[in-house]
Amino acid sequence: MASLIEELISTLKAEKAVYEELVPVSEQKTKILVKNDLEELKKITAQEQLLIDRAGVIGHKREEVIKNIGVVLNKTPEQLDLTSLTRLMAKQPEEKKTLAALHDSLRTTMRRLVEVNERNKDLIENSLEMIEFNMNFIQSTRMSPGNNNYNRNATNSYTSDYGGHGFDAKQ
Repeated sequence: MASLIEELISTLKAEKAVYEELVPVSEQKTKILVKNDLEELKKITAQEQLLIDRAGVIGHKREEVIKNIGVVLNKTPEQLDLTSLTRLMAKQPEEKKTLAALHDSLRTTMRRLVEVNERNKDLIENSLEMIEFNMNFIQSTRMSPGNNNYNRNATNSYTSDYGGHGFDAKQ
């Protein structure tokens, strides 16, 4: 059992490190979204995806370790979250302290990551709404008949009310 707890602690430390690395990448993504820099967005998204993939592999390993601990303790993995595991470590104060600290640190890091990702999601949704608005605007100007202007020869000539200019979102 002690080796499983050590493996869990080492896995949690690795998972925490990846998530702590992911937070600044997500914050940088926010800045890139605001600047509307598509090339940088492509690069940062690739970097973010690599970190997410690493976190997924480590998360799977954590689940396997918890499953193995569950077999030893005759409990299901659903019954073994970090809080309950910390309580079960009453006779091992050092491991209990380490697990509790990792749990708190992971919770704080994950909370920060969720906040940044929610902000990024809002920025992306706003950008999509602006793109949709611009597309609708462009389509409506192409479909409008324009003004009926008559020239000196009394022939009808159509011109657009808006000219060649679209809506500039940066103004």
